[in-house]
Amino acid sequence: MVAAFDPLSPAQASSSTSSGLVVGKDKSTFRTLTRERQFRHPPANLSDVPALDELVKPHLESFNALIEDDGVEGGKGLLQLGVEDIGEKVVFDGKGDGLGTKISYRITKVALGKPLVPEKDKLARERKIFPSEARERLTTYRSRLTVGMQWTVTDPSGESTNYEEIKECGLLPVMVRSMRCNLQGLPATELIKHGEESTSFGGYFIVNGNEKIIRYLILPRRHNPLNIYRPSFAKRGVSYTPYGCQIRCVRPDQSACTNTIHYLSNGGATLRFAWRKVEYMIPLMLILKALVNASDKEVFEGLIQGEYDNTFLTDRVELLLRGQKTWGLHTGEQCLDYLGDKFRVVLNCPEDWDNRMVGHFLLHKVVLVHLPNPRDKFRMLIFMLRKLYSLVSGATCADNPDSPQHHEVLLPGFLYGMIIKERFDDCLGAVKAQILQDLKTNRAKSFSDPKYFSSVLTKTNWDIGSKLSYFIATGNLVSPTGLDLQQTSGYTIVAEKLNFYRYLSHFRCIHRGAFFAELKTTTVRKLLPESWGFLCPVHTPDGSPCGLLNHLSHTCKIVTSVLDTSHIPALLSAHGMTQIFASSIDGRRMVCVMLDGRVIGYASPQKSKQLANLLRRLKTEGNAKVPLDVEIGYVPVTKGGQYPGLYLFSDRSRMMRPVTYLENGKIDHLGTFEQVYMDVAITKQEIEKGVSTHVELDPTSMLSVIANLTPFSDFNQSPRNMYQCQMGKQSMGTPSTALNKRTDNKMYRLQSGQTPVVRPDLHNHYGFDNFPNGMNAIVAVISYTGYDMEDAMILNKSAHERGFGYGTVYKSDIFDLKDAPGAGRTTKPTLHFGMGRDVRDDSDARNFVSRDGLPIVGTRIKSGDPICAYTEDTTGRTKFHKYKGDEVAFIDEVRLLGSDAGDTELQKIHIKLRIPRSPVIGDKFSSRHGQKGVCSQKFPAIDMPFSESGMQPDVIINPHAFPSRMTIGMFVESLAGKAGALHGIAQDATPFKFSDADRPVDYFGEQLRAAGYNYYGNEPMYSGITGEEFHADIYLGLVYYQRLRHMVNDKFQVRTTGPVDPLTRQPVKGRKRAGGIRFGEMERDALIAHGTSFLLQDRLMNCSDYSTAWVCRSCGSLVSLGFEEVSGEGMKEYCRICDAHNPAQTPSVVGGAGGKKDKGVGVVMKGGEKKGSMDVVAVPCEFSDCLVFCRILLTAAGFAFVSIDVFRYLCAEMACMGIRLNVTVT
Repeated sequence: MVAAFDPLSPAQASSSTSSGLVVGKDKSTFRTLTRERQFRHPPANLSDVPALDELVKPHLESFNALIEDDGVEGGKGLLQLGVEDIGEKVVFDGKGDGLGTKISYRITKVALGKPLVPEKDKLARERKIFPSEARERLTTYRSRLTVGMQWTVTDPSGESTNYEEIKECGLLPVMVRSMRCNLQGLPATELIKHGEESTSFGGYFIVNGNEKIIRYLILPRRHNPLNIYRPSFAKRGVSYTPYGCQIRCVRPDQSACTNTIHYLSNGGATLRFAWRKVEYMIPLMLILKALVNASDKEVFEGLIQGEYDNTFLTDRVELLLRGQKTWGLHTGEQCLDYLGDKFRVVLNCPEDWDNRMVGHFLLHKVVLVHLPNPRDKFRMLIFMLRKLYSLVSGATCADNPDSPQHHEVLLPGFLYGMIIKERFDDCLGAVKAQILQDLKTNRAKSFSDPKYFSSVLTKTNWDIGSKLSYFIATGNLVSPTGLDLQQTSGYTIVAEKLNFYRYLSHFRCIHRGAFFAELKTTTVRKLLPESWGFLCPVHTPDGSPCGLLNHLSHTCKIVTSVLDTSHIPALLSAHGMTQIFASSIDGRRMVCVMLDGRVIGYASPQKSKQLANLLRRLKTEGNAKVPLDVEIGYVPVTKGGQYPGLYLFSDRSRMMRPVTYLENGKIDHLGTFEQVYMDVAITKQEIEKGVSTHVELDPTSMLSVIANLTPFSDFNQSPRNMYQCQMGKQSMGTPSTALNKRTDNKMYRLQSGQTPVVRPDLHNHYGFDNFPNGMNAIVAVISYTGYDMEDAMILNKSAHERGFGYGTVYKSDIFDLKDAPGAGRTTKPTLHFGMGRDVRDDSDARNFVSRDGLPIVGTRIKSGDPICAYTEDTTGRTKFHKYKGDEVAFIDEVRLLGSDAGDTELQKIHIKLRIPRSPVIGDKFSSRHGQKGVCSQKFPAIDMPFSESGMQPDVIINPHAFPSRMTIGMFVESLAGKAGALHGIAQDATPFKFSDADRPVDYFGEQLRAAGYNYYGNEPMYSGITGEEFHADIYLGLVYYQRLRHMVNDKFQVRTTGPVDPLTRQPVKGRKRAGGIRFGEMERDALIAHGTSFLLQDRLMNCSDYSTAWVCRSCGSLVSLGFEEVSGEGMKEYCRICDAHNPAQTPSVVGGAGGKKDKGVGVVMKGGEKKGSMDVVAVPCEFSDCLVFCRILLTAAGFAFVSIDVFRYLCAEMACMGIRLNVTVT
C-alpha cells in the first residue's frame, strides 16, 4: 500500500518538485507551516520546545540529586548522605553486670525504584506505570522505597555479630520526568504515545490524580555570616543587645542548622542554636575552647589581629576572656566535659559514651555543621565575632536580611530529601522506643536472637511513603525538628492547568515564606534594586501576596550541581593570597578570603580585587580550575559599609544569570551577591569605559516569561503590566493538547484560539503557539450609545455568531459506590453498577443511562437527570446518582477506575462533563494591557458602525479607558496589528526595541501608508443606525483579546424563597445552597430612609423571614404544642398546658360574653374559624404589637424585624427562667 503524500512531512521541507517549487518551505513570519509540521511530526530524538525544559530544570535536577548518581560527588545521592549523617543508634538490655548486651543498628543503603504495577497483578503485560495512568485513575504516581538495615549485637564480653535485612518503606511519590520516572529522557514522539503532551516537561508530583508542585522558597544564603540589628534580640535575656551575627550552615545532605552569635552589653557573646525546636544559648568562649583547646592568648590574638591600638576591640576581648574565668573551665577537655554533662539528656546519646564524646557530638551536630574540621570552625567563629564587633563599633553597617544579595532558593528535591531523612531518623528512634518498651514489660527476648530485632522492625511503622504523600497533598510539614524552616504549611500548590501561562508560572514562582505574610511591616515586600535580573519587577500579584510571591526572570538559573572548587585555594595562594596558618595577620591591612563559609586566607584589599579579576577572567575563559557558576563577591573597604572581604560561593541553590563580560566579550554568570559590586550596562550605548564591567544580553532579561509576553510593555504604566500578568493567567485558553487524557476538576478551553498578529520574540522561543490564549479582534475606540461606560465593551453579534470568544468548561464528577448511601462496611461490595429489573423499559432514565448503569457518552443532561445507576444487594432496587449542576451539560467521557492490582469489581467511575459557554452579557474580557471590562451588549451587525472599506469592529471600547491608565502599548499594538493584518506579517512586539529617535508610530505608520491607510490608524466611520459619517475619525485597529474565566453564569445569585436555617427560620447563606445575600442593618436603614415600607415588608418579611407557629387560643402559649393520636383522625395537636389541667375545658374567646381577657399581646386572626384549642398563625411583623413587645426586649440584639420564630425562641428562653409570655388570639 502506498503511503499518503503529506506535504508537511519533515522530508518534504527540503525536497523540491519538478517545477522547482519548494514544497512545505515556510516563508511566513507566523511560522504556520513549521508549527503545523512540528505538531504532526514531533521530533523523535529531543523534546518539542527545549527552552521550556530549561525553565523547569532546577525542579528535576534537585530531585535527581536525591538518588545515587554518577553526577553527584562520590556517586552518592542526598538520601545516602542523609542516612550516613544520622549514624547508628544504640540500645542496651541492662542485664548482667554493667550495661549488658548492646544492639547498634543503622541504615546502610537507600534504594528507590521506578513505578511498576504491583506484583499481585498477574495480568498486566506492560509492568511500567506512566504518569498519564496515575492522572486518569486519580491515584498517586509512586514507587517502592527500600532501605538496607544492618545491626550488630555485642555481648558483655565484647563479641559482636552482624546481621542485615531489607526493609520496605512504602510507596514514595516520584517527580514526573525525573530519573525515577518512566518518562525520563523520552523524546516528544514517545511522550505522545504515553498520553503526555509533546511539550510535557515534568517537575511535578501526581497525588490522588492532582498535579502538585513543591514551590521554591527564599531562604537566607548558606555559609554567609550576616550582621543583624534586630530589637527583638534585646528581649532574650538580661544584658542581651539588638546586635547579632547569624549564619545558616548546610550539611552535605542539604539539611541545615542556623547559628547566631549574640553580643552582650557586658562585652561577652553567646552562641544560639536550636535542637528539636528548643533554643539553647552557650557562652561563645566555652565553644572556642572546646573546639581546639585554645588558650586565652590564642583567642586574644585571633580576635585582635594586630589592632592593639583599637581600644574598643581590646576592651571587648578582655571582658570576653574575664567572663570565661567565672566558669572555672580552663582547658578544652574541661569545657567538653561540661557541655557533655549538660546536653547528655537532650542529645539522646548512647549510654556508654563519656561526657567528652557527648560534647564532641554536640559540636559536630550543631556548631557550623558545614565545616567538619574543628580548627575551621574555630577560625570561622573568630571571623564572625570580629565582624559582629565591627557592627557594634559602627565601623560597618548591618546587613539587610531582606535583600536578594543574602538569599538562596529552597529547591523542591532538597526539601523532599530533608523530610525523608527526618522520617528515617524517626523510624530508627521508634525502633529504640519499642525495644525499651519491650524491656520495660519483660517481653524482650534475648538480644542475641536474630529474630527478635526483625520482630521489632515489623512492629514499628516504616511507611514513609504515606507521610510524604500527605506532605505533597496538603503542603503541611509535620516535623519534630522544624528542619530549620520558619513555616509548617504552604509548601505545595496545585499546578492548575487553567491555561499554559498559569501552568508555566507555577514552576517559576518563588515565595518569601508564609511567616512573612503575617508581618505587619511592608519592608519584606519592597522591590529592591539588588533583585534586578533575578526577580521580575512586574510579575507579582496585587493584594495580600504582593511582593512576597515573586517570579524568577526568564534568564535566571538556579545552581543545582556540585562544583569542583578544590583547586581554588592553591590557585589564590600562588597569586599572592596569604595562607591561613600565617604566624601574624594584620587585621587593619588585610581582609579575609572565604570559600563557601570556610576561611582560606587573607589578602590586602588591592590584592583581593586583583584575585577577584583573575578568577573572573579564568572562569569566563573556561578554565577547568574555576567553574563558570562560582560566585566571586569582592566587597571593597568602605566607611560604614558592608564588612569587606573576598567571598567565594560555589554551593547549590544560588540564583545566577548570564551576562557578557566586557573584558573578553565572553558569557559570565553573575550571582546575587556579586552583582551588587559590579557595573552592568543595560545596552551597549550605556557602557562607560573603565566603569562598566558587564553588559546585559538583552534589556528584557529582567522580566519573567509571562511579563515578557505583554506586547510593547515599555509603553504602559507599570501597574497595568502587573494586571496583565495576573489576567493572562486567568484567561480561557488551551490548557492542554492532550485534553482526552486530562481529569482536572475544572478545565476551561477556548474553542476559537488564534495566534496573535503582534507578539514578542519569546512567544516563539517558548512555543506559546501550541497553546493559543485569545483572539485577534478588530477594535474601534469610540464612545458609542453609552453601553460602553465604566470599562464595559460592546461585542459585534455577528462576530459572536462566528465563534468569537466561544469557550467550553469541563467539569469532573467522580462517583464512588463505597461512599454512596447503603454501602456495606464489609470488604465485599454490596452495591453494583447496573440497571435493575425494577426500571421499566419506557423509563426516562434509559435515555441517559445504559443497561450497565453507566452514562451514555454524548447525552445532553440538565439538573436532576440521572447520570449513573446502581443496584443494592439486599433490596435489589435501582438507585440513581443525579446531575446536580444548574446548567445544561454533555457527557464527554466516562472512565472506569479499578484498584491498583486490577482484581476488584468496578466501584468507582469518573465522568467528564462538557458545558458549552458562549460569551453572554456580563462575561469578562481583557486586552493584553490590563484593560479589562465586561461585555455589556451584543449589537447586531446592522447597528455596528462601519469604515469606508466596509470593516465593522468586533469590539467597541470607550476612549475614556486610556487617559488615566496610560496604556499607550495598546495603541501601538492596534497600529502594529492593523499593519500586520494588511501585509500578512507577524509583528515583533518585544519591549525596549523602540526609542525617541526610532518611534513605533513612524515604523508602523509607514506600513499603514504603504497599504493605503491613514498613517496614524484613524479612519472615517459611519453610524450603523443613521448611516451618517461621524464628526471625528475613529481609531480602528487590531488588538489581541483574552476571554477571562470570570463568567456571569458562575457568579449570579438570585433568590425569592428557599432554604432557611432551622433555628431562626432566616435564609441560609451561600450561592451553592441557594442562599440569600445578607441584607444588613445599614442596608435596612437605607430603605427606611427612602420610605419604601412595602418593599421592606415584601423583601424582609414575606420573602425572607416569613414563618408560622402554633399558638393556644386559651392560654396564649407559643411553646406548649403537643400531639396525641385520636382514633379515626390520626395525630391531633393539643395544648400541653390547658389540656393537661382540664381536657374538657372549652377555650374562652377573648372579649366574648363572660370571657376574661388575659393580659397578653394581641394577635388578631382574620377570617379564621375556630377548629380546636390550637391555631396556626403567621405574624406580619411590622404591624403586630407582638413585634413591638419583641423589639422592646431585643433592642440590644439589634432585631428590627423579627419573625414569629425568633419570638417563639424568646418565649422558650424566658420559660426556662420561669417567666411566661402570652399572646392573645382574637
